[in-house]
Amino acid sequence: MAGAKHAGNGGLRMTITVRPYESRDWDDIRRIHDAARLDELRGAGLLEAYLDLEATYENEGLFDDDVWVAELDGRVAGFLAGSPGEITWAYVDPALYRRGVGRALVQHVLDRATGPVELEVLDGNAARAFYEAVGFEWEATTTGKLAGNEAFPATGHTLVWRPATKD
Repeated sequence: MAGAKHAGNGGLRMTITVRPYESRDWDDIRRIHDAARLDELRGAGLLEAYLDLEATYENEGLFDDDVWVAELDGRVAGFLAGSPGEITWAYVDPALYRRGVGRALVQHVLDRATGPVELEVLDGNAARAFYEAVGFEWEATTTGKLAGNEAFPATGHTLVWRPATKD
């Protein structure tokens, strides 16, 4: 199990723990994805492209790489999937936004990175500001088919985090 992090919330201490995904987490990550994906698509003006996790996880390869789950005070609050050099999925329960859950998940990956880490964020997605705040930088903007629902065109931004160089 990964180390616990503490986040403040108006004087309350909350414990965030990041651990590997287990099959018992499926219902929680499905609920989290389905709610947060609506926010993601709303910001990009693509609500009509919404598909739930059940409809997309296989084609989009959710379990092709590592999947990590964040628990906030023992409750599944978010998840992230990816490889050492790429974050492919990252979702936080909308009821728990701005409580350190996303930061704990991303930091978990960055702490293990041996080189650059890349991700894509839809144009209009508020998560871009979060990623830039934790050190990701814009690399490129592309327009193509929306991952998970290729019937829709979408614009995405590639962001890259690079480890600090040692002098």
